[in-house]
Amino acid sequence: MPIIVWIVAATLLGGVLSVVAAAVFALRAGPSQLPMLISYAIGTLLGAAFLEILPHAFELSQSAREVTVTVLIGILLFFVLEKLVLWRHCHEEQCEAHNPHGRPSDHGRIATMVIIGDTFHNCVDGVIIAGAFLVNVELGIVSALAIITHEVPQEIGDFLVLLHSGYSKRQAFTFNILASSAMVVGGVLAYFALQTVREVIPPLLGIAAASMLYVSVADLIPGLHQRRGLTAGAQQVLLISAGVLTIWIVGTLAHSIAAV
Repeated sequence: MPIIVWIVAATLLGGVLSVVAAAVFALRAGPSQLPMLISYAIGTLLGAAFLEILPHAFELSQSAREVTVTVLIGILLFFVLEKLVLWRHCHEEQCEAHNPHGRPSDHGRIATMVIIGDTFHNCVDGVIIAGAFLVNVELGIVSALAIITHEVPQEIGDFLVLLHSGYSKRQAFTFNILASSAMVVGGVLAYFALQTVREVIPPLLGIAAASMLYVSVADLIPGLHQRRGLTAGAQQVLLISAGVLTIWIVGTLAHSIAAV
């Protein structure tokens, strides 16, 4: 079977399997559980950014400064994006200036940034899978399995953020599937222009990390402070730690599989 067919099949199956596996967990959560589970989502986003994406970007980049500058630019871009979305909501809906009892709808605001970041990350995963298949088929299959395993906890976090932002379960699933399709795009582009694509992997990873950092720190963590009390705080810290730990465990296992 031609290598390009292996790449398309692996990236397509990898994207779908990771989203479906995440949906099995995330979509079973009831509305009353979402505020609590959002702490876990914060942990998965922070863990993915600091434990997996940024270290990988530093390894592939010739300059650590290049990566950090990309992350800084990415954070500023997501700030501007959020401002633009808020401005649009203030023209389409009631906003804080007109409604003293509410705030602009979060529907689509946080979700937009999560989906953008996930799309960049999935595109890079597709490039990695394609590069492995171009070495040999066995390495490509192992790398695809490792990436699928690694993607699941992050996809769970993405699902929880979308649900927390007001998206329906059907919408959350649809948008995650669309974002996962970037894995196929990255794989096909890498097959035809791997040397060129390799040069843009660190910036793409930097943007993906920036989206996760911005969403978790600027949008999600402030909401946790609405629940006051020692018990609520301890619960949030434990769930954030659980999210980070999940990324670390799965990442360690995935790297072990890829190294075999």
